[in-house]
Amino acid sequence: MNVEKKVRVRFAPSPTGGLHIGGVRTALFNYLLAKKHQGDFILRIEDTDQTRYVKGAEEYIIEALKWAGIEPNEGVGFGDGAYAPYRQSERKQLGIYQKYAEKLIAAGSAYYAFDTEEELDAMRKKLEAAKVISPQYNHITRMNMRNSLTLSGDEVKKMLNSGTSYVIRLKVPRNEEIRFLDIIRGWMLVNSSAIDDKVLLKSDGMPTYHLAHIVDDIEMKISHVIRGEEWLPSAPAHVLIYKYLGLEKEMPQMAHLPLILKPDGKGKLSKRDTSGLPMFPLNWHDERTGERYIGYREIGFFPEAFINMLVLLGWNPGNNQEILSKGEMIQMFSLEKVHKAGAKFDPEKTKWFNQQYLRKKDKYELAKMLEPILKENNIDLSQEYTAQVCELIKEKAHFVKDIWEMGKYLFIEPSVYDEKIIQKKWTPESKKMIEQLLTELQNTHPFTAENIHHTFETFAQQKEKIDYPLLRVIVTGHASGPSLANILEILGIQKIEQRINNAINKLIGV
Repeated sequence: MNVEKKVRVRFAPSPTGGLHIGGVRTALFNYLLAKKHQGDFILRIEDTDQTRYVKGAEEYIIEALKWAGIEPNEGVGFGDGAYAPYRQSERKQLGIYQKYAEKLIAAGSAYYAFDTEEELDAMRKKLEAAKVISPQYNHITRMNMRNSLTLSGDEVKKMLNSGTSYVIRLKVPRNEEIRFLDIIRGWMLVNSSAIDDKVLLKSDGMPTYHLAHIVDDIEMKISHVIRGEEWLPSAPAHVLIYKYLGLEKEMPQMAHLPLILKPDGKGKLSKRDTSGLPMFPLNWHDERTGERYIGYREIGFFPEAFINMLVLLGWNPGNNQEILSKGEMIQMFSLEKVHKAGAKFDPEKTKWFNQQYLRKKDKYELAKMLEPILKENNIDLSQEYTAQVCELIKEKAHFVKDIWEMGKYLFIEPSVYDEKIIQKKWTPESKKMIEQLLTELQNTHPFTAENIHHTFETFAQQKEKIDYPLLRVIVTGHASGPSLANILEILGIQKIEQRINNAINKLIGV
């Protein structure tokens, strides 16, 4: 990868909906490259398609990047640099897109097309009737259409002066080999016959993506364009535009990221394929459809776990390391290590990443995170007590909320008991065993897990065998869980005495 000039990269989403995880990954890879080479990371909003603009989408993009910790150092929502404005709708007012389009026309590399929607539709139907698989406006069909290539100069001038609606199209040559280097995929070779005459400037004066992003990349001195694989088919046309502008040497290096695939590897990941996990970083409400989607933040993902998961979807550091701090990602990152093949989304592995980060959290930090859930359930306990619960439960939890779900019995005395265990094991003899064991526990000082375990051993040797599953159910209501001695230590002897007595009273006669 060439880094002779300053690395300047951009994330340039369209405000047409919520930012999904594929978009966040693109932003992340741009961010990492910029940080690796002490460069600039820019947020540019490509809002050329005003018909698809969605209210709130721009704010959502900014909030999502902030939450994920991959903030640009320049751009919309992050401060103006020397190349503002960063919204294409605002940049259009500067006249720069029109200027570049007219430069292409003057060079004979673009042309005015005056075709109406009805004429375009008729052209497509005619091609479909002729069994053309993919009808296009190209080097063949353009000569039968109403444009500045088929009309006289006077006719064109007259139509322009009269305000006739038009678009500007790229004039793609016939049967020309277009060769370009993709950092991830190597050298690419495409014949121009496969490329249509793309619209560069729409009838409303707004540029399309094909022209706008190139103009902005030139004006903003972008060094590398890192984007999704879906843009690869358009790349040859973009190469031609740079060539026709005489700016081939200014063309950024390109890297097209692999798709994020369904868990079975068959096709692009969609909202239906995530096994209940989100497709969006934050909650998203689609005003067009009324649909609401939950986000990774809202289900309890840590942002550092989220980007750790994302960075390994298509890239790896070249070793077996899976847990990576942001600093390590920056240090190890290179586009050459990005895979060409699609990356499978693994829901269980995704949750595993959050589990690893949860395990690293300090017990008091987790206790603080758990506070809102406890308040919702009207539970008021000391932070020290909650911290001990978090430390005990966190090894099995994927999310903070799991600590509550899995350790609820440590906050609330059980009102029901595992029925199978009770039916199988509860007898007058077992009741006597539990009462005798409680007496021994009351005489255990200090009341630590180690001493409780010693009491268990002594009782089993000197008196009778302890029915641990039954004891666990009486104290917690559940047949399984963490170390019973650790549970008893956290609860303390007073709560244990209360729970055992209450359970015995409820179970007499069962």
